[in-house]
Amino acid sequence: MGDIENGGFRTHDDRGPQFRQIVGSSPALEAVFQQIECVGPTSSTVLIHGETGTGKELIAHAIHNLSERYGSPFIKLNCAAIPLDLLESELFGHERGAFTGAIAQRIGRFELADKGTLFLDEIGDIPLTLQPKLLRVLQEQEFERLGSCRTHHVNVRLIAATHRDLVGMVAQNEFRRDLYYRLNVFPISLPPLRERREDIPALVEHFVEIFSRRMGKRIHNFPSETMAAFSSYTWPGNIRELQNLIERAVILAQDGVLPNPLPTFIGPIAASRSIRTTSREPQPAVPMTLRDNERALILKTLHATRWRIGGSKGAAAMLGLNRSTLMYRLKRLGIVRPLQRVVSADNFTMLEQPESTARL
Repeated sequence: MGDIENGGFRTHDDRGPQFRQIVGSSPALEAVFQQIECVGPTSSTVLIHGETGTGKELIAHAIHNLSERYGSPFIKLNCAAIPLDLLESELFGHERGAFTGAIAQRIGRFELADKGTLFLDEIGDIPLTLQPKLLRVLQEQEFERLGSCRTHHVNVRLIAATHRDLVGMVAQNEFRRDLYYRLNVFPISLPPLRERREDIPALVEHFVEIFSRRMGKRIHNFPSETMAAFSSYTWPGNIRELQNLIERAVILAQDGVLPNPLPTFIGPIAASRSIRTTSREPQPAVPMTLRDNERALILKTLHATRWRIGGSKGAAAMLGLNRSTLMYRLKRLGIVRPLQRVVSADNFTMLEQPESTARL
């Protein structure tokens, strides 16, 4: 099941078992394969950059599988999913009594990954106060647990990933320059799905096979209209979005025919520019940019969920995103909403007050 959840696919070429979860023959993906084969056998640090849902964890796995560390631990941590006050403990561990609630000793991810590979996803979310300690362990391969004076030595290869613009963050003093250079030894940029459309039919076929087997259905008819819709869509959520929509299509499928689940999304998006104008005059047709499509899709989903962000029925889940990733996109796209009161971190309602008084 891991290959599905991480947006991965089994390969249909002759590259070997290291790439068994990745499928595609597009030139953009072939370039990534060549980079993996080049850096895999080394112990160099790798920085993977790509949009959300492009399969960064699978690329990290492939790099690990090609190295001499294959067979040793592959430890992963999503930095955006851990509360900031607990992230240091997750990375480096702590001793009993190091802080309130530390009732037992805890081994951190660096120790667990000793002689293996540590994959840190969303590295851009690591706070500035913790970055010097991360830089030290990368340079010296040593650290101390929280609440301890004993120095631990490890032999860990780091693979980091992010969808954020680290160069821009460095310029804004939001990310340490020296840490960025230490991470950026061997950068790999993953292409978004819209730049490897040649792979979409194979990806659709693979996900249909997975979900139809899981649901006890037999899908044998892939209408050309459905495939054309998949091939022309911009896929702001990339492979993860494709996975979720194929699952929906298999649920809706009747008589072995794969339906097109996209119209419910595409129709409102095409008219979304009306949100930005109060004029009742007919508006000239304006080409939609990718940013416009993404903003309109997120707004539509937020309205549909009554602005609930998290949870199984929240906007993040519907969009196939992590909650933290969706919050970042709301900020980047300038999506704001007046608040009445915070019921929880994932649920909020409207307040009749100027928008400038409340931002997501």
